[in-house]
Amino acid sequence: MKKTVSPTHIPVMRNAAVQLLGCRSGGTYIDGTLGGGGYTEAILEASAPDGRLLAIDWDEAAIERARARFGAHLDRLTLRRANFAGLGEVLNEAGWPRVQGVVLDLGVSSFQLDDPERGFSFRADGPLDMRMDLSLAQTAADLVNRLPEKELARLITDLGEERWARRIAHAIVAQRKSIPFHRTVQLAELVQMVVPRTADSRRIHPATRTFQALRLAVNFELDSLKRFLSEIVSWLAPGGRLVIVSFHSLEDRMVKEHFKSWAKPCSCPRDLPACRCEGALARLLTRRALRPSEHEVSSNPRARSARLRAIERLPQTAP
Repeated sequence: MKKTVSPTHIPVMRNAAVQLLGCRSGGTYIDGTLGGGGYTEAILEASAPDGRLLAIDWDEAAIERARARFGAHLDRLTLRRANFAGLGEVLNEAGWPRVQGVVLDLGVSSFQLDDPERGFSFRADGPLDMRMDLSLAQTAADLVNRLPEKELARLITDLGEERWARRIAHAIVAQRKSIPFHRTVQLAELVQMVVPRTADSRRIHPATRTFQALRLAVNFELDSLKRFLSEIVSWLAPGGRLVIVSFHSLEDRMVKEHFKSWAKPCSCPRDLPACRCEGALARLLTRRALRPSEHEVSSNPRARSARLRAIERLPQTAP
C-alpha cells in the first residue's frame, strides 16, 4: 500500500525572502520553484490586490496541488510546468517582458522527500528514482547500476563532496554484480556499512551526500542553475530583485560568484586603458548569505544547510 504523503510543507526563510523581494501591488513576480507553494502564498499576500505571479515547477504534482490550493487566485496567478532554467521561454510565452522579482528555492521539496515512491529519501523504502520530472529518461538506479566505478566515484565526490566516495563506489560496483540496486533503503544500508562512523554520524546520515549527488546528477540541477544565472539579469526590470535559497555548497558558491560579478563596478580587463563596460549590473542586498534562525532549524531540521542571497538590478544599466 502506498504511503500517504503528509501535506505539511515549511518554506525556508519565507519571511526574509519575501521581504527582500519587496513585493508590491501591481508588480510582476516569479516563483521559479513552486514546490509546496509556500513562497507563492506569501508573494500573493504581499502583492495584493493587483500583483501578478507566475509560478513554475518541473513536477506536475506540484502544479496540480497549487491549482487546487490557489484556485481563488488564478486571476493573478499563472501556473506553468517548466524548469526554471528555461524561464526566458516561459516569460516570452506569458508575454512578460520584465519582472520585479524572482525567487528560487533550490533543492527538493518536502512533498517529494516525504513520498517514498519518488525515491528521494533514504529514510523510507521506495524505488531508487529521484526524478523531479518523471518524463526524464534516467533514474538514480540507472546511474548506480550502469556507471563505471571511476565515474561513479567522481560523481559522488564532485556533487556530494563525499570524502569516502571511492570506497562507496567500489562497494556499489561489487554488490551490483549479483544484486542490482532498485530500492532506496538497499543503497542507504550499503553506504552506511562502508562509511566509517564519525562525530557527525548522529547528526547527518552517512548516505546523505551520496543521495544528494545522485539527485543533482539525475535532474541536471547545477546545469539548470548555471543556465538560469546566465540569463536572469536581462529579465529583471530596473530595480527588480532576485532571491535565491540554496542548500548545497556548490549551488551557493555559484550564486555567490555570479552575484559578486554583477555587483563589480567594472568588469573590463585590467590592460584596457579605459572602462568600456556599463559598470555594475546589480547591488548586493545581502553582503553575506543569510542563515535560518536556531528556532527555524529546530522546527524544520531540513533548513539547517540553507543559505539565502539577494541582489537588486541597478536602474542605470537596464538595456
